[in-house]
Amino acid sequence: MGRGMSSQKRDYYEVLGVPKTATELELKTAFRKIALEHHPDRNPDNPASEDIFKEAAEAYEVLSTPEKRARYDRMGHAGLGSNGGGYAADFGSMADIFAEIFGDFFGTRSRGPARGADLRLELSISFEEAAFGKQTEIKVPKTRACAACEGSGSKSKKRQSCQQCGGSGHIQYRQGFFALSRTCSICHGKGTFAQDACTSCQGEGQEPYEAKLDLSIPPGVDHGTRLRLQGEGASSEEGGPPGDLYVFIHVREHPLFIRNESDVWCELPISIVQAALGAELEVPTLDGPVKMKIPEGTQTGTIFRLRGKGIVRLGSQSRGDQRVRVMLETPMRLSPKQRELLAQFAAECGEEVNPQSRSFFQKVKDLFDNK
Repeated sequence: MGRGMSSQKRDYYEVLGVPKTATELELKTAFRKIALEHHPDRNPDNPASEDIFKEAAEAYEVLSTPEKRARYDRMGHAGLGSNGGGYAADFGSMADIFAEIFGDFFGTRSRGPARGADLRLELSISFEEAAFGKQTEIKVPKTRACAACEGSGSKSKKRQSCQQCGGSGHIQYRQGFFALSRTCSICHGKGTFAQDACTSCQGEGQEPYEAKLDLSIPPGVDHGTRLRLQGEGASSEEGGPPGDLYVFIHVREHPLFIRNESDVWCELPISIVQAALGAELEVPTLDGPVKMKIPEGTQTGTIFRLRGKGIVRLGSQSRGDQRVRVMLETPMRLSPKQRELLAQFAAECGEEVNPQSRSFFQKVKDLFDNK
């Protein structure tokens, strides 16, 4: 005998694996987990799994209804039926509960017309636009009611009621424990169809067009940021609310700057003289060039910080910093006079400067030979 048919019913809280103080959300979560695992559609020809599913559905139907739960808490199974504790689940209410929890997951249909589809748009912007934000106009491919047939899909602007589904758009059927439904294959869920299809829209009732929308890009967006425009998605063919438009931001690379969160990095080439003696140099920033002091004796790779010259933090008024890494540039072509001056400098520092000096590898060989 299957466990769901046993004369000894298990405690409903035990069936769902929740305490007696479980909230509505905890009950729903527990039932959903069991139903997803043991639904007959996922376990064909498995009576044991179907029994578990039925038992959990019955437990949830009782505990999710305040009046029934109160009676059950007071008197147990005896408070729910007059046949020795037996209880027949309300199939109508269970279908509503199942549709609320799972929507169309197993073919059930939620109440009300379906909303339109969400749309996705890729938008490429510059590094500066991402840093400071931008007001722009975007063009979105969408659909609207066909002008020729006024959205009816019919030349005569008349639609016939679908005989297969009785105008509901869905075919009702019973499977095991539940009364379920599927989309009608004739009218595709609309409940009606056009016998004389409109040649402009091929009976769809919709035509494509390009919508122009104003978009506000907030300062601080980064590559991959998603902006949502509520209600700017596709329209619903069933008269429901439109979907949403999601704009995905693509930030183009900058020739000078690299972004690290809200900070901006760049490299600044300096000469040997500037590094040795110090200098005040002009540095590019997002706000334009600024003066930056290089102290004498600066080593290559040293990083300086320009406070508040970075990118605006998304959703904030504050800005990051700019990091400037100085890189020493060695001169590649020297005049005779420059060579003479550098040679004098090297001699003053005690360095050996000889164009005919031994190679580095010869010096290494001599070093190991002398050991």
